[in-house]
Amino acid sequence: MDFTPVIAALTAFAICAASGKIVIPFLHKLKFGQTILDIGPKWHQKKQGTPTMGGIMIFLGFAAGIAVALTFGGIFSTKISQELKYSANVTRFVAGVALAVGMGLIGFFDDYIKVVKKRNLGLTAKQKTFLQLFVSAAYLSTLYLSGVTTTWLPFVGDVSVISGLGIIFWPIALMFIYGFTNAVNLTDGIDGLAASVTMVVSCGFILASGYLSNCSYNIISCALAGACMGFLIWNFHPARVFMGDTGSMFLGGAVIALSFGIGRPVLLLLAGIVYLLEAFSVMLQVAVFKKTGKRIFKMSPIHHHFEMSGWSEEKIVLIFSFVALLGFAVSFLLIIL
Repeated sequence: MDFTPVIAALTAFAICAASGKIVIPFLHKLKFGQTILDIGPKWHQKKQGTPTMGGIMIFLGFAAGIAVALTFGGIFSTKISQELKYSANVTRFVAGVALAVGMGLIGFFDDYIKVVKKRNLGLTAKQKTFLQLFVSAAYLSTLYLSGVTTTWLPFVGDVSVISGLGIIFWPIALMFIYGFTNAVNLTDGIDGLAASVTMVVSCGFILASGYLSNCSYNIISCALAGACMGFLIWNFHPARVFMGDTGSMFLGGAVIALSFGIGRPVLLLLAGIVYLLEAFSVMLQVAVFKKTGKRIFKMSPIHHHFEMSGWSEEKIVLIFSFVALLGFAVSFLLIIL
């Protein structure tokens, strides 16, 4: 039995959880506290000043989990050694990690401007869009140069993405990455929600990558799940630290990398159903309000609607995580079938 993925998960969990002892007091010392906008639920005002940019903890756990797992696997595991002896696999592995880190860095700059420069909105929409599209395009270019020629569709199988109509895959993939990154960002609105949902999604990718015998992305999935679990120790209600855009954009890049890494990006439409619902609720709210002057939801994203309807933060996290579990269960059935 190969224990490399287990090593990745346990290391990521331990490092992320332990880092809170150092990172959170450090963020307090720097006065990197969250500014709660007046447009949100009034009871969120008591969260004013809670340290943000805690996504750094997720990154530390994630990076440590991968590093330790690769070291362990290089010594004791023939599976990961065999897979990564091919340059194309190494390139895709590194590109996936780089996508997550690149999106996380954009989030970090956004948080830094909000907290240090005291500009509540952080990067402008144009700046953020340009940077996200640049990172997305760089990632897709790397996949193309590494020899990716097909993508998988349910009930169809592998289809070419380098000839005929298949070439529309690349511009669609660009907007797919951009959209999903921001959808995960929108999901980070109450204590523990984004980390819990992403932990469930990551566990789903652990099953999928294992079933497809994709060892490298099995390790990444385990590291991400472990890091999210470690972060929840500090982020579950009442949160002692927020992940900020540093964390939410990192998580967005990571789950996208997992879907592309196993060659099944389309499955994220089901596995990431919670992220999609969050983003769709915002778009629907804005569109209807502009047209009619009325609101469909009490507040968007949709988790705030349920919160303002009387649901506790813990209940929202539990229900949304269960929805995420159902979404990936369906997507996993499609892989098997």
